[in-house]
Amino acid sequence: MTVFFQLTVTTVLALAVCAGAVHYFRTVRAARPPVGVFNGRDIFVIMGFVLALPYVYLALPGGVLPVVLALVFAGGLSVGYQPVIASGRLRWALIAALIASVLVSHMAFGEAAPPYWVANSCLVGLVVVSATNLNVQGGMRLSNVAWFLLALAVYDAFFAWVIPLTEELADAIQGYPFAPAAGLRIGDDLGAVVGMGDLLAYALFTTCAYKAYGKPGLRVGIVLVTVFGAVAPVVALQLVTAVTGHAPTMIPAQVIFGPAAFLGHLYLRRRGPERRMADVVFHRDRAAAPVSVAAGGPAPR
Repeated sequence: MTVFFQLTVTTVLALAVCAGAVHYFRTVRAARPPVGVFNGRDIFVIMGFVLALPYVYLALPGGVLPVVLALVFAGGLSVGYQPVIASGRLRWALIAALIASVLVSHMAFGEAAPPYWVANSCLVGLVVVSATNLNVQGGMRLSNVAWFLLALAVYDAFFAWVIPLTEELADAIQGYPFAPAAGLRIGDDLGAVVGMGDLLAYALFTTCAYKAYGKPGLRVGIVLVTVFGAVAPVVALQLVTAVTGHAPTMIPAQVIFGPAAFLGHLYLRRRGPERRMADVVFHRDRAAAPVSVAAGGPAPR
């Protein structure tokens, strides 16, 4: 029952953020920052940020950490959903209501209760969709994502099994609201949690694959996320437990998904060069574009 619960929750969450990110990409034009074209140097900058962020979190006093996370979440939602909700007052009112629902459910029911995890998962999922499209529509390419995920796999393995920084960070946020994770807990027996970084990795790869290669890229992304992102880490944890007789502290999902995503990028690259943002026709633009057909002539493509 526990394994089935974990598989169900992780798969639903992984596919939900991917579907949300791709739908946003198809229907909304995010404000594109003047960052130019992503390259290898940008990946090093992002990895440097990823390396430094856990130490910043651990250096903060316990009571300050949830406040910082709430502010980061609120800022990400405001920037990412400005094209969706143009009214600043309405947008901030909705963000405040979502932030308040997480805080109130945590205070009323506790961190192990389903209402808190449902509210927190909605908050984290919306932030992931926003961050994904700010990067993908801002110029990030599938090759950038593939190399980033490969580096992230090495990073996660090192800080999970050599230096237990990931475990320390998880312990630091316990007992506080606004956990950077999505999931569901029911009592003390059933629980499944997916880190925000893992969800962002799944959404980035799937959305970039769709931008680069259309529906074939989307299919590859969905298969890789389902098999190697949602299912394989849970199965690997159970296999290690069965073989060794004791459950490992953790098996980082990116250790499995990162190499698989990189191989998926190599497979898709055989289809030709990636599409750029200028080559992508948005759903809203397609619906609004006038169609003129000459008498007796074919419809223009």
